[in-house]
Amino acid sequence: MMTVSSSDFYNRSKELFGRGYTHEDLMALREVFCYAKTCYVYRMELGGIKAACTLGEAVYAGSLGNEITLTVTKAGDRFVVATYLEQTLVQTQTVSGAAELIDNDYVCFDRGATLAETAGLPLTGGTDGTVSDSGHQAFLESLESYPVNAVGCDSDQSAVKALYADFARRMREEAGIKTQCVLYRYTGADYEGVISVENSVGGDETDASLVYWVTGATAGCALNRSNTNRPYGGELSIDVGYTQAELEAFIEKGAFVFHRVSNEIRVLEDINTFVSWTSEKSNDFAMNQTVRILDQIATDIGSVFVTKYLGLVPNDSAGRISLWNDIVSHHRQLAAAGAIEGFEAEHVAVSAGEEKRSVIVTDTVTPVCAMSQLYMTVVVQ
Repeated sequence: MMTVSSSDFYNRSKELFGRGYTHEDLMALREVFCYAKTCYVYRMELGGIKAACTLGEAVYAGSLGNEITLTVTKAGDRFVVATYLEQTLVQTQTVSGAAELIDNDYVCFDRGATLAETAGLPLTGGTDGTVSDSGHQAFLESLESYPVNAVGCDSDQSAVKALYADFARRMREEAGIKTQCVLYRYTGADYEGVISVENSVGGDETDASLVYWVTGATAGCALNRSNTNRPYGGELSIDVGYTQAELEAFIEKGAFVFHRVSNEIRVLEDINTFVSWTSEKSNDFAMNQTVRILDQIATDIGSVFVTKYLGLVPNDSAGRISLWNDIVSHHRQLAAAGAIEGFEAEHVAVSAGEEKRSVIVTDTVTPVCAMSQLYMTVVVQ
């Protein structure tokens, strides 16, 4: 698992991924980073072979290793060993012998090798691996310890999509980690933790490639903002050839869909797949802005409790009042930012639980949602 910031991706894409920022292979990450600030990237392929030569082997398996070339030149009584990727110099080091070579981002060197001048020593034999269901499972298991707002998967296999939907549900309801997953055409999830992208794309990309942009936009959206009506500014050619009736049907089944507005392509509604509304759980939970606000409250208050109170503050009246003050202060900041409205201090109550070590917080908030519907009456006199 690699933690990659947007600036890391822009400035260090070659050393991190072996490709320049503008390379077609990095389109998915460019889509994610249209709005995401940080991305956790996991290498999922299994069974590939590392390219190699007499001086070492590629750090990772894959055909890209075949684009690595080493050169060795004399500099007095020492050797200059240079590493090239796709004929671009990426690293040099000067050593007395192979025993002094230090592995870089591209090559693990054989320190028992014998150095001799060579104009070019290519690495060969690298092959790509395959992505299996077990690879997805390993990725999600690794992801459990990371604080993620959204996780995306572009698979068109029902079993894989179900795996990600189950992960989101388990993280939200059992582990207290508030994340949403973005999948392609999976409205059957009927759950606020799952966003289903409806539009396919044209060109050389897979139909589900729009998942990347939606994942980044979901993760990077501010609490006092919505992705509703957000213009698409990525690189994909999106199919938006839908009638008004079809767009209405997509909304009814909980699909996240793009449509054409004049010469722009925009998000129709920032919604998730939850459609089974009840009196106890209304359609407010179908709106991703509401979900993000509630998720942020849960995450922030949990963090305050763990860092400031857990095992540190007595569970007495003074300790509970202190926790109440922190929660009220937090909510007032949300109200000032326009994320919630009508908040009053008495909307929060902190009391002792059944066990001596437990506290119970009862919290009432009213999330604010962006305008998305207009009803107008015009009176003609």
